[in-house]
Amino acid sequence: MMLMTFRNWALDETPASRTQASWGHRYRIWLKLRSNPLAMIGLAIILVFSLLAALAPVLAPHDPAIQNLANRLAAPSAAHWLGTDELGRDIFSRILYGGRVTLGMVVSVVVLVAPIGLAVGCIAGYFGGIVDTVLMRVTDVFLAFPRLILALAFVAALKPGVESAVLAIALTAWPPYARLARAETMTVRRSDFIAACRLTGASPWRIIMRHAAPLCVPSLIVRITLDMSSIIITAASLGFLGMGAQPPSPEWGAMIATAKRFIFDQWWVATVPGIAIFLVSLAFNFLGDGLRDVLDPKGD
Repeated sequence: MMLMTFRNWALDETPASRTQASWGHRYRIWLKLRSNPLAMIGLAIILVFSLLAALAPVLAPHDPAIQNLANRLAAPSAAHWLGTDELGRDIFSRILYGGRVTLGMVVSVVVLVAPIGLAVGCIAGYFGGIVDTVLMRVTDVFLAFPRLILALAFVAALKPGVESAVLAIALTAWPPYARLARAETMTVRRSDFIAACRLTGASPWRIIMRHAAPLCVPSLIVRITLDMSSIIITAASLGFLGMGAQPPSPEWGAMIATAKRFIFDQWWVATVPGIAIFLVSLAFNFLGDGLRDVLDPKGD
C-alpha cells in the first residue's frame, strides 16, 4: 500500500513541489534501469560483493591472516569452502576481506577523481581561452602515458601500499572525466538560461557550481561506472606487481601474485580471486551500460 502510494505520488504529472518533481525523476530512472536485465544483474552482483565485504567479520569462517602450514594448499572441502593457500590460510575468508581492500580502493579513487575531473572540466569549458588551453594541456600530459605505467611510476616514487596505490590511480584516472565535463560545459555555456543567469548578476563560479556542473553529473556517473572495471584491474595489477596492498593484506591482485606458481596443480588458489575480479569488473560494465541508456540526454 505504501509503495503504491509512493508510486502514484512520484509519477504525478503535475508535481506540487520541487521535492516531488525530484523524486519523480529518480523513480522514473529506476523504472527504466529495472527494465534492463543485464544492468540489474550487474547491480545485484555489486550489491552482493559489497554486502559480503561489509559483513566479512561476521561471515568469514576463519581468520584470514592465521597460517596453518599443516593444511597448506588443501582442496575445497566442507572445512574450507574454497580451499587454502600456500600458507594454509582460508581462501574464502581472504576473498571476503579482500573485497574490503579492493572495493575500498575503488571507492576511494572515485571519491578523489570525480570532483577533481568535474571541477577541471567545468572551469576549462566555461572560461575557455588561456584557462582552457593550460588545463587541457596538463590533462593531455597525463593522458599521454598508459594508466598502469604512470601509476607504477607514482607508487615507486612514494612507497608500496594501499594509500600510495589509491593516490597513484587517482592521479592517473581524472583526465577522462575532465574532458567529458569540459565537452558538456561547452555545449551549455552559451545557452539562454546561462545568459539569463549572467543578467541576474550571478558570478561565473556560481554559474559553474549551480548550473554547469549539475548538468555534467549524469554523463559523469555513466563514465565512472564504466571506468570502475579498469580501476579494479589497475588496483589488482598494482597488487600483483607488489606495488599495492602488502602482505599479509588479503587483496585480490596480491593473492593471485602469490599463487601464480601453483596455478596448474592447485588451480583454486589463483582462480578464485581471479573470478572475483572478473565478476565485479563485468558487473560494473553491465551497470554502466544500463545507466548510459537511462541517463544519456540524447537517448530519447
